[in-house]
Amino acid sequence: MTSYHLYIDDEFVESVSKRTFESINPFNREVVASVARGSVEDVNRAVAAARSAFDEGPWPRMPREERSALIKAISDKINERSKELVALEVADSGSTIRKAKEDVYLSARNMNYFSKLAALELTEPIEGLSKQGFSQNLILREPIGVVGAIIPWNFPLKMAVWKLGPALAAGNAVVLKPSELTPCTAMELAKIVHEIGFPKGVINIVPGFGEDAGEALVRSPMVDKISFTGSTAVGKKVMASATVNLKKVTLECGGKSANIVLEDADLDLAVDGTLYAIYYHQGQCCEAGTRLFLPDKLHDDFVGRLVEKTKRLNLGDPSSPATDLGPLISKRQQDRVLDYISKGKEQGATVAVGGSVPIDPALADGFFVEPTIFTAVDNKMTIAQEEIFGPVLSVIAFETEESAVAMANDTIYGLGAGVWSRDKDRALSIARRLRAGTVWINEWHLISEKAPFGGYKQSGIGREFGIDGLKEYTESKHLHIDELGSREKKPWYDTVVPR
Repeated sequence: MTSYHLYIDDEFVESVSKRTFESINPFNREVVASVARGSVEDVNRAVAAARSAFDEGPWPRMPREERSALIKAISDKINERSKELVALEVADSGSTIRKAKEDVYLSARNMNYFSKLAALELTEPIEGLSKQGFSQNLILREPIGVVGAIIPWNFPLKMAVWKLGPALAAGNAVVLKPSELTPCTAMELAKIVHEIGFPKGVINIVPGFGEDAGEALVRSPMVDKISFTGSTAVGKKVMASATVNLKKVTLECGGKSANIVLEDADLDLAVDGTLYAIYYHQGQCCEAGTRLFLPDKLHDDFVGRLVEKTKRLNLGDPSSPATDLGPLISKRQQDRVLDYISKGKEQGATVAVGGSVPIDPALADGFFVEPTIFTAVDNKMTIAQEEIFGPVLSVIAFETEESAVAMANDTIYGLGAGVWSRDKDRALSIARRLRAGTVWINEWHLISEKAPFGGYKQSGIGREFGIDGLKEYTESKHLHIDELGSREKKPWYDTVVPR
């Protein structure tokens, strides 16, 4: 069995308490690894190392090209170790091997993109303010300082890269806390960083639990920014705790994304796209298409196609290429999803397919839930308003385009949405009216490292990816450079200073 230590100040160390926890394979409940459990004291040590690295070390003062090269080396190492990382991601998170291969590939690609951002000159002239002979005005983008990064369990390696990449590219030092449910690939990332030879204290990775390690990271007065991905409920707690020293926060939280199919849609494409939107990674995606809005005339035919294809999905060992859906991450998550299914039934929704635990004895040890479709769903029902984070689709009928948009926006969330139509102009018109950070037209789940990703309303604050994402890890400084050159040319001084 693999054992992992904390990674603090360029060293692999035991936790102060010597406590450990086990990472469990959600398919067969076997122990994947024993992991050192970071405590408050361990987080404080990691933060102190990061603080020293930023305040006194070479990293934020390093030439941009050198920082870029080190970040690029992480991308190269991920590619070199891709097979190992894929296998570990499958065992640790229950991800199907098909998804895990994509995740590892994208992690390397994302880090490569961040390495290019690290080489950018982030000084910008302020257009319209500078005037030759009077003044020059510039905006400098400087690193914030020490970043505390807290990531979820659904995309362990990819989320680690999403946080580390832009934070490092901007010149910050980082303390990363991976989820206690899926710490393994983040700890392999620590080995990669150590092998490359980053300056001491720039990257620290401390696995642990939210109630102690996570809370200590958020509350530390030596941390300048928290970047968090997780549920909206926890995001609110993070935001409240960060007020201890008015930390900057980036929060990428929950979603209840609306998937609107218009009557002129390509039905073959829209049916498959709907299945992909809801069942990708067993529905454990913040921007999953969990609410399907269908026009009355299309409803029965579309649902029939969905049900038929859902019945053909293969639940099984996530390490097999033949598996379409693997297990949920934990028994707790399985129980949570089943509880929501019970609420849906109690509130009058109809189970069109699924709705239970699979009876196949080969799946008995895994945390499986059947892919489930509810019809006769009212948009006010619990299953249509709360984030389930599992393979559960709510189908909601609509009469008019206006009512579909109104119901789509009638939620506390605003992370993703989608529209399916052959009429691109009509789809675009609807997309403009949807209150969501990403809207796909005839597509789903495609997120680019070059485009900002984040949510409206209670789906979060700030953006990941692109230049917008990089700027989240910087402070902006206005530089005013006088070009007048003499006291006589500054008459506004006379309002305070005598001649």
